[in-house]
Amino acid sequence: MTDFLLALQALAGLAAGAVLHLFGIDGPAHAVWAVSTAVILVPLTLTVTRSLLRRDVGVDAIALVAIATALVLGEYLAGAVVALMLAGGNALEEYASGRARRELRTLVERAPRTALRRRDDTVEEVPVDAVRPGDVVVVRAGELVPVDGHVLGHEAVVDEAAITGEPLPRTIAAGEPVRSGVANAADAFEVRAARPAAESTYAALVRLMREAEAQRAPFERLADRYAAVFLPVTLVVASVAWAASGDPVRALAVLVVATPCPLILAAPIALVAGVSRAAHAGIVVKGAAAIEKLGEARTALLDKTGTLTVGVPELEAVAVLDGHGESELLRLAASVDRLSAHPLAEALVRAAAARGLDTAFPVDVEEAFGRGVEGRVDGRRVAVGSASWLAERGYGDGSVPEVAGHARVLVGVDGALAGMILLADHLRADAADAVAALREAGIEHVALVTGDKAAVGEEIGRVLGVDRVYAEQTPAEKLEVVRAAQARPELRPVLMAGDGVNDAPALALADVGVALGTAGATIASEAADAVIVVDRIDRLAEAVRIGRRSMKIARQSVLAGLGLSLAAMVVAAFGYLPPVFGALLQEGIDVAVILNALRALR
Repeated sequence: MTDFLLALQALAGLAAGAVLHLFGIDGPAHAVWAVSTAVILVPLTLTVTRSLLRRDVGVDAIALVAIATALVLGEYLAGAVVALMLAGGNALEEYASGRARRELRTLVERAPRTALRRRDDTVEEVPVDAVRPGDVVVVRAGELVPVDGHVLGHEAVVDEAAITGEPLPRTIAAGEPVRSGVANAADAFEVRAARPAAESTYAALVRLMREAEAQRAPFERLADRYAAVFLPVTLVVASVAWAASGDPVRALAVLVVATPCPLILAAPIALVAGVSRAAHAGIVVKGAAAIEKLGEARTALLDKTGTLTVGVPELEAVAVLDGHGESELLRLAASVDRLSAHPLAEALVRAAAARGLDTAFPVDVEEAFGRGVEGRVDGRRVAVGSASWLAERGYGDGSVPEVAGHARVLVGVDGALAGMILLADHLRADAADAVAALREAGIEHVALVTGDKAAVGEEIGRVLGVDRVYAEQTPAEKLEVVRAAQARPELRPVLMAGDGVNDAPALALADVGVALGTAGATIASEAADAVIVVDRIDRLAEAVRIGRRSMKIARQSVLAGLGLSLAAMVVAAFGYLPPVFGALLQEGIDVAVILNALRALR
């Protein structure tokens, strides 16, 4: 707001002096222009002094020299025009930055602050932080879901556009997870909270957005270095023009056209606009520095499970060994697995529910987590687990063969091996085009980095068309893969994409880490530089494209603006551009490059 007030003051002073000059009242006109210029000079002097104390020389220093020189030489009209140019450019930059950050601000400001908690037949409005895991929350039509949880009762229709950029509503069945921050697009529904609001997806996104607003890109610091070189060049040209002509006004004209204060700000505007554009596409980028690295990345290292695959095992086949029907075998296995928290057990329960099988509640359940579970179902003794564990308990001899690329679950009934259930983690629907999309976005080398077996990794790598596969990698070995790529100049900067805790170290070490998935509050998300909140791998290429375009526009703005300013300085040095017209020309250059920077929003 201060910049706008200073711009209004400068405009009013320039206009008032012009009116007085038209009526031939030159003395007061010059006084008004001088006062108007001095008002701008005071805060500018403080700003430049603070910058110099930080050893940060920017083009504001050129503006300070130009305005002070105009006052000393009695070129009050030129000083007033430069002052208006400076204040107006800063005001325009403030407006442009505000527009570029609108997506970020909107996301933060719309965070749910209250929730309707239901207890028995009573519904009460409570602060969202008061909701605890297990609480039932009512979400009315048009309201935001305040916490992560699962839909209760009947299906829900939600609008995820504000978070993911998806324009169409999505239907979520009863029992399925729903994220905080999405809007109810139909009838009221209930959600059972899975975690506190402070740990929810939306709260994590808000934290990431605030980080994004606070960070400063290396390109912005590079622009400051441009300014540090530009200042002495300007002073040399101005001095030569003065010495050659004997006219100090020529030096002033050079200083005036070399005052592109908003120009260097065009770079951060373009990068922040890229952050905003990414947010609209469901990609939370932690600041302009990450946008810059995305735009420069040459190598993409991709995790497999949960990144290129759905990350959730799904039923592939049921093989019966002793005469049980497939449905009955699956029903018995899912029944005993109802009390297990193992991911494969949950997959069997989901598969049985999807087939409409009526599972029973097991009794006398014993579980060796990670190996198997045994219990009694409808009076029958049922065991589900690995071949070795079932063999230890008298179900077969453990000689069942492995099936490449599948998780194998054996089922025993009443002391005999009854069958085998195969589960697999399938590729995402959009994974087939992911590698090609990355190449089109400018990535030159794509590699698969997975902890899975070599045969599985090589097969997926072949299907996707990656350049190299690193299989059976531990978290520590993934770090070595990242380091090896960074050590080769033709492969860096390196982008790493993953979703799990085991990927977090590699995400943190990579030049730019991207976490995929919808958890939002995972360690991977905290370690990454960007988080794709919509469950789609194709947004990874979109993030790279946004980074490339933002960087291209930032460079265009800075180089074009500096080039035009240098050309104008030469013209001014030869006396063909008076200070007043030089100031107007420079204002036009500044406005043009800032408007160009805003193209990154599209």
